[in-house]
Amino acid sequence: MTYAEAVADGIWAADAARVGYIPSVTVAPIINALVASDGGDAGVSTRVTPLSREEEAIGVMGAVSLTGRLGAVVMQDNGFGNALTALTTFALSYHLPLLIFANTRGGLGEYNSMIHSISQPTPALLSAVGLPVIELDRRSSADDWRDAVQEAGVHAVTTYRPVVVLGSFWNTDGKVA
Repeated sequence: MTYAEAVADGIWAADAARVGYIPSVTVAPIINALVASDGGDAGVSTRVTPLSREEEAIGVMGAVSLTGRLGAVVMQDNGFGNALTALTTFALSYHLPLLIFANTRGGLGEYNSMIHSISQPTPALLSAVGLPVIELDRRSSADDWRDAVQEAGVHAVTTYRPVVVLGSFWNTDGKVA
C-alpha cells in the first residue's frame, strides 16, 4: 500500500461522506486513490469534488458537516494561508467536524525556496488558533498513516471541530520522498 492509498483508506474509514480537494500535482496520488477506492468508474467519483481554493473547500465541506456527516479536505499545507479565516470564523466557531489532510511542503527535497515562509510555521500557526494537528512522516508506516487519518476523523466528529493531519512531502507515485 502506498502512503497515498493509506490516506484515502483512512479518510473513507473515518466515514467521510464527501471529500473536497484543491488540485495539485503533490496531492494527485491521494485524489486518484480516493476515486479508485470509492469505486469511481473511469476516474469519476460522486463523493470526491475538485474545488478552486482552500477557503471554498472549508465552506463546502463544512456544509457537509451541517448535515450531520463528516466532510474532508485534501490540500497542500501552504493553502492554510488562504483557509485560516474560514477555519476560525466558520468551522471552529460553529463547531463543525472536518477532517483535513494536507501534504507538507518545505521539507527535505523541496524545490521551491519560497514555500518555506508559509509551510514551516504552519503546524504552530494551526495550533495557535486551536486546531488539533497530527504530523506524519516517513518514520511511520503506511498502515500507521491510515490509522492516524481515520482516528483524526473520528476525533473531529467526537470533538465537533476540525482536525488537521499533516503528511510529509512525497513523490508523484504516492510514496514518501
